[in-house]
Amino acid sequence: MDTESVRHAYRRWAPVYDYTFGRVAEAGRKHAVKIINSRKGRVLEVGVGTGLSLSCYEGHLAITGIDLSPEMLEKAREKVTHGKLANIEGLHEMDASALAFPDESFDTVVAMYVMTVVPDPDKVMRELERVCAPGGEVILVNHFSQEEGVRGLLERKLAPFADLIGWHAVFEMDRVLVCEDLRLAERRALRPFGLFTMLRFVKEPGYGIAPQRARAMIANRGRAPVRAPLGEPARVRLKWAVGRGLVHARRLLDTNYWRSLYRRLQSQLAE
Repeated sequence: MDTESVRHAYRRWAPVYDYTFGRVAEAGRKHAVKIINSRKGRVLEVGVGTGLSLSCYEGHLAITGIDLSPEMLEKAREKVTHGKLANIEGLHEMDASALAFPDESFDTVVAMYVMTVVPDPDKVMRELERVCAPGGEVILVNHFSQEEGVRGLLERKLAPFADLIGWHAVFEMDRVLVCEDLRLAERRALRPFGLFTMLRFVKEPGYGIAPQRARAMIANRGRAPVRAPLGEPARVRLKWAVGRGLVHARRLLDTNYWRSLYRRLQSQLAE
């Protein structure tokens, strides 16, 4: 399923989405937004669709939404206008695998019912990781397939029709566990019937370095030991210091960053 197939599928879904899949996915969506409302700062909703979640976010959060479907975004913008949702910073037509935002731009990044739709989940996960600030959270709500039982059989039968229905019925959880700096902090089955799962990640730069080395040691067991250069930790620290410096420099030139900072200060003073 390529990008154009996704656009075509959701062009068909847009007129009826709120009354069909939107109802089925309501419980998972509300659960994720409830968690996000306990946080602060800027939020990026990837795959905002028709904007069903937008009115649920509390006013202290600054929300940006992106979606690949212009038809879906049109309905989301109507909800923003009719609901007078002042905390929505923008809704943009954008490919989730190539986000047009600077590194570390958002305190929370959420993608609900997205990963089974996109052509390249690995690239999308790495983009979510990139735009999330250190210490921030990446939250996924998604369907993950199972092998056994009636459900597993049905998912395999639906697999060849991904282009038609607009999502992959067979989709393993391992496909989203690919980012070295995202630590899985919570996994929870959601209603209805545990059909969807919430995964909550915390961004911790360097988190994946130790597991990578452990896997390398296991793979090399019984072989001649391979010693890492003594200077490697210093190089890693220097890499992160330089990268973080560049990110902060870009932020100083980003008007959206100053606007978000101003909103945060106003929110803190109000509290």
